[in-house]
Amino acid sequence: MLRVAGARLLDDRHRFEVDDVLDADPVATCMVASRVQSVGLDPWRLGGEMWAHGSTADGLCFSGANLVPLRGERTAIRAFADRARRAGRICSSLVGRAELVLPLWDELAPGWGPAREVRADQPLMTLEGAPAVAADPHVRPAKLEELNRYLPAAVAMFTEEVGVDPCDGDGGAGYRARVAELITSHRAFVRFHDGEVVFKAEIGALSRTVGQIQGVWVHPAWRGHGIGTAGTAAVAAALAATGRCASLYVNGFNSPARAAYRRVGFEQVAQFATVLF
Repeated sequence: MLRVAGARLLDDRHRFEVDDVLDADPVATCMVASRVQSVGLDPWRLGGEMWAHGSTADGLCFSGANLVPLRGERTAIRAFADRARRAGRICSSLVGRAELVLPLWDELAPGWGPAREVRADQPLMTLEGAPAVAADPHVRPAKLEELNRYLPAAVAMFTEEVGVDPCDGDGGAGYRARVAELITSHRAFVRFHDGEVVFKAEIGALSRTVGQIQGVWVHPAWRGHGIGTAGTAAVAAALAATGRCASLYVNGFNSPARAAYRRVGFEQVAQFATVLF
C-alpha cells in the first residue's frame, strides 16, 4: 500500500497561495480568512496552524480552537486527519462545509470520539445588499460600559445554542474578554428595553468581503414578535453599508430562525456541519 504524503505546515511565505484559496470560497472560509487577512500565517499570531496537502489549491485546513477543513478531496482529508491525530485534540469543534467536515470526522471519530453532538445539517446563508425587511432602528452597536448588562444575554445565548456554559472552567474571564473585544471593535449589536437586553447579535468574523453574523438571540419574553427578524436586518444593513456580504449559518432543525432569516432576504448557498466536543 502506498503511503499518502502528509499534511505540511504553512507560513507567511505561502500567504498569496492561501489568499487565492480563501478568496475562491469567501463565504464558507470567512472565519479563517478574517484571521489570515489580519495577522498572516505565523502560527503564534494566527492562533493556530494552516496545513496544506499537495498544493494549497489541492488541500487546505486550519487547526486551532476549531478544526476547519477548507478544501480537499479524500486523500487530503485523510492527511489532515493523520496530522490532527498525531497532534492530539486541541479544538473544541470541527466546523465548515459539511462535505469536508463529515468525512474528516469519519477519519477522526475512532480516536477522538464520541462527540458531544454532531450537527450535520446547518444551512450556510448569505444576503447580498440591503435586507428585504425594515431594520429595527433601536438596534445599535453596544458600548463597553454596557458590558455587564450585555454579558448575561451573551451567556444565555451561548448556553442555549452550544449546550455548555461559557463561564465554566475560568469563571467566565475568557468569555467576558471575548465579548468585550467584540464590543470594542463595534461588532456587537444590541437592543435594550428598560435597561434589559431584548435582542443581541455579533459579527463574529469579518473578512475583506464578508461578515459572518453569529449569536443572534431574543429574550424569551419577546420571541414571536418579529424582534429577531428586524434585529438581524439591522446587523445585515450595517454590513451592507461597509460593502460586505452578510452571512450566517443556522441549525437545520431551527425552523423559526430559518424562516426569519429568509424573511430578511438570506438565501442558502451551502451546507455547514459542526462536531462539538
